[in-house]
Amino acid sequence: MAATPRMEDLIDSNALRHRLSALCPDGADGGQPAIRSKVLQILKEVRNETRARVEQLLLEDRQGSLCAARLSHVQDEMIRVIYDFAVAHVYPVKNPSSAERMAVTAVGGYGRSTLAPGSDIDLLFLLPYKQTPWGESVVEYILYMLWDLGLKVGHATRNVEECVRLSRSDLTIRTAILEARFLWGEQALFDDLAHRFDTEVVQGTGAEYIAAKLQERDERHRRQGGSRYLVEPNIKEGKGGLRDLQTLYWIAKYFYRVKDPADLVGKGVFSREEYRRFLRCEEFLWAVRCHMHFVTGRPEERLSFDLQREIAGRLGYADRQGLRSVERFMKHYFLVAKDVGDLTLIFCAALEEQHVKHRPVLNRIINRFTKRRPKPLAGSRAFVVDNDRLTVASDDVFERDPVDLIRFFHVADKHRVDFHPDALKLVTRSLKLIDAELRENKEANSLFLDILCSKHEPDTILRKMNETGVLGRFVPEFGKVVAMMQFNMYHHYTVDEHLIRSIRELSGIEKGQFPNELPLATSLMPGVQNRRLLYVALFLHDIGKGRVEDHSIVGAKIARKLCPRLGFSAAETDTIAWLVEQHLTMSMVAQGRDLNDRKTIRDFAETVQSPERLKLLLILTVADIRAVGPGVFNGWKGQLLRTLYYETEPYLAGGHSQITRDQRVKAAQNELMASLAGWSDKDKKAYVERHYAPYWLRVDLPRKVEQAEFIREATKAGKKLATRVTPRAFEGVTEITVLADDHPRLLSTIAGACAVAGANIVDAQIYTTTDGLALDTIFVSREFPDDGDEQRRGNRISALIERTLAGEERLPEQIERKALAKPRLKAFELPTDVIVNNSWSDRFTVIEVSGLDRPGLLYDLTRAISDLSLNIASAHVATFGERAVDVFYVTDLTGHKLDNKARERTIRERLVKAFHGVRAEAKDAKRGAA
Repeated sequence: MAATPRMEDLIDSNALRHRLSALCPDGADGGQPAIRSKVLQILKEVRNETRARVEQLLLEDRQGSLCAARLSHVQDEMIRVIYDFAVAHVYPVKNPSSAERMAVTAVGGYGRSTLAPGSDIDLLFLLPYKQTPWGESVVEYILYMLWDLGLKVGHATRNVEECVRLSRSDLTIRTAILEARFLWGEQALFDDLAHRFDTEVVQGTGAEYIAAKLQERDERHRRQGGSRYLVEPNIKEGKGGLRDLQTLYWIAKYFYRVKDPADLVGKGVFSREEYRRFLRCEEFLWAVRCHMHFVTGRPEERLSFDLQREIAGRLGYADRQGLRSVERFMKHYFLVAKDVGDLTLIFCAALEEQHVKHRPVLNRIINRFTKRRPKPLAGSRAFVVDNDRLTVASDDVFERDPVDLIRFFHVADKHRVDFHPDALKLVTRSLKLIDAELRENKEANSLFLDILCSKHEPDTILRKMNETGVLGRFVPEFGKVVAMMQFNMYHHYTVDEHLIRSIRELSGIEKGQFPNELPLATSLMPGVQNRRLLYVALFLHDIGKGRVEDHSIVGAKIARKLCPRLGFSAAETDTIAWLVEQHLTMSMVAQGRDLNDRKTIRDFAETVQSPERLKLLLILTVADIRAVGPGVFNGWKGQLLRTLYYETEPYLAGGHSQITRDQRVKAAQNELMASLAGWSDKDKKAYVERHYAPYWLRVDLPRKVEQAEFIREATKAGKKLATRVTPRAFEGVTEITVLADDHPRLLSTIAGACAVAGANIVDAQIYTTTDGLALDTIFVSREFPDDGDEQRRGNRISALIERTLAGEERLPEQIERKALAKPRLKAFELPTDVIVNNSWSDRFTVIEVSGLDRPGLLYDLTRAISDLSLNIASAHVATFGERAVDVFYVTDLTGHKLDNKARERTIRERLVKAFHGVRAEAKDAKRGAA
């Protein structure tokens, strides 16, 4: 194995000085434009060569901290060379006065001798007194040279007195100078600043600084989303990222006056193992950050999906044990982020012991005169309350009775008290006590079930159990999904965080916190016979992820194993396992099937089998979708779930009507005629004869009334092309109804116009009248909260639809431009799947197409279906992040199902090709040319 190159081997600064000096023979003015241009060219060559060398070394040794140190060293040497050239050849002073001195100082992250490839270069030009023309010129030369090299430079020019004064009032300046490092120039100036900063700024202000930095950290976390488990994390600013480690370093350096984090071991803050963990976290995060900057060529800090796969490859991850390489890499990242949280907790506990971190709910007036002692808890000798936070009565509590590791969290939930950092630190250091014996302990399992199903805030306690490592040790199956990400755009959090958030959503439903958003789930929850079944099923519903087998099936197996341990009966265990196995069913049926098709409802009812299970599955599905991420659950999905529930309930309750189809059609016609106020009997009769049977069976009465008035107005006006826009705020969609001459590509044209307008279609209903018109209703995702704004947007979309149907707009070119403007995310590769099924509906063949979403997809699919001489009765469009699932209920031109296997194969082939749109056609053309 080759030896690690020394820092000085990366750049030969003396040779570089000689090269630059050679450009100024016989004392030539180095500031001449021609010479300056050559200086810049040489510096660019050297910088590009050294950066390429540093990147190659990173790929070879994968040492992120060393990469950051190498980049810093190269930057140091270049600044020193530029400074020397400036004072020797551009602005030489033969007899410098005492004012013509300067210390070039690295501050901020650069002051720690670490740089990422795209980091800012933070410099302080330190002067003895006020600025002089010479100093101003030298600073300007250095800065312009660095800017011309393509560097982003943060800089300040101040004297020592100004630095001290500004440090007292500005926390950012104080932190920058805290990390100041002498680079070049007058060492004495820097030493003077360091001494005065220490004696006049730092001393006696430790508590103030710590409080400010921790508040700054909390605000930064809030801006970044408040969770360390976001699937596209900010590697620098996010919770658990590099900035959190740097905050610990700043505080340590400020309060403990250490120059190296290793000194914190001697101060009793970290154990040696915890310090090694600090180094491992720092090493990993620096490696990821440096690779990100090298790959993108910019200071990219967000670890987005399109970067994750490439960084995983650079770091050497491979597919293994059911996890893709990118998922293994991101699991490592989230475990590191969790470790950073643990280290922060331990560090804050040490600060509190030193009485420099403010304690919450502390009555400072009382404490001024009396020393408060921890208060014992009634009925517990193991725990006490110290300043309204739960802690241990002695350091051997958990060793004496390991059940107390679970009881600790149960007591916190029961008494509604926060956790003391000392106790949490002891918990993390006692995880080895959670063994097979404790997992089978009846009392421990009873306590855990109480925590999981608490009526207080179960997610808060579960999250703390997870962060300390207790949850993953007590439930090993949960431990396997800790920090596990799902490499898709649908899920916003890691699996463990999603499971805990789903418990929070269920708790909110039970407390009645969402009566307007979730009216059905809220009304059903009080009637649930055994609420604990729901909590446990939600806790387990995704616990089988990351395995080769389908996660729903794996999760059901885990439920059958775990539930008896938690004290559930065989019947209760069976219900929980069923909920876990079927947890996706209701969502998929609601979003991907025609809920007006009786076969859909019958099949779903056969799966559910009982009203109680229907109730449980509805609530579980709502909580699950809401926990996926912000905005994933919306009014339209809620409406679909409610419709499915209300349609299925009569089947399960035995109250489904047995009247014939013709009788139901006649009843619907009579119901509408009775609702058409101001219509003559002749007009009513003529109108009902315009619709075929499917219309009467599939459209609800309010919409039938609205559409009758719409068609009547269009007919009176002599229009055969008309549109109507209705914003539906509660469902979160806008309904656009189109009346036009029927033709095979009508839905395709409407879909294309919506794609050009940037409108996302979520559902479509298609009906033909007996006089040759088509009545198509599409539902597009709502964009504006205000109905007026949404109405205007809907009018713009409908106007574009009308112009397109009138032949005034050309769609293919516009859709192609739209696709080029929003290319598919290169990070994702999904197989395209086409299912042609005749068993999902009694009257229609159902075509389900799924794969990677793209602009104009629905347009291309509906156009292909029309070209295949198929009639579309309804279309149901769902997107799950980058994955599109489009479902079409179709017949042939005679109104019958498709029953020819050869034709089904043709449909699959044509739709796969249509799914890939222009790109596939271009590939075919290129292949043909070759």
